[in-house]
Amino acid sequence: MTGADGGPAASGPHAAAGGDAEIRALVDQGTSGAGHLIRRLFQLRTRIWQDMMPCDLTGPQFTVLGTLYRHGSMDQGTLGQHAGLDKSTAAPIVERLRGRGLLVIRRDTADARRKLVDLTPEGRQMVIKAAPFAAQVDERLLATLTAGEREGFFRIAHRVLNVEVEGPQ
Repeated sequence: MTGADGGPAASGPHAAAGGDAEIRALVDQGTSGAGHLIRRLFQLRTRIWQDMMPCDLTGPQFTVLGTLYRHGSMDQGTLGQHAGLDKSTAAPIVERLRGRGLLVIRRDTADARRKLVDLTPEGRQMVIKAAPFAAQVDERLLATLTAGEREGFFRIAHRVLNVEVEGPQ
């Protein structure tokens, strides 16, 4: 089969998307667009976190501990919602923190079918110790932005995530 120019007819994704230039534009968007930048921001934050955090906590682990510190005891589903973690991510984090003695899981006295997650005294102390460093990680990550740019960054990120803004997270 030949194409309009007498050469071989285009097939596969090139033909469906309208040719090589269009595919190149799609590849460029996929390799340097929003997803690529978000991944690079995440990698940068992870590097800064590892450099600055003296406690043996990951960012998501601190988020779980901090959520319980701010809101108190709650069931694991609610904890995941507040912390922005899906069930498959939250469950192993909670289990690891429980294994380290930073969390306790107990039955709800009002509803024995429901399990509540709460900080242990050690977990509370870990949050208190780690919080200043977690704040410094954000400061270092956003150091090149003005106060107005930081506000805009948070506003846009929350809008993309479709999350109601309570203030800087």
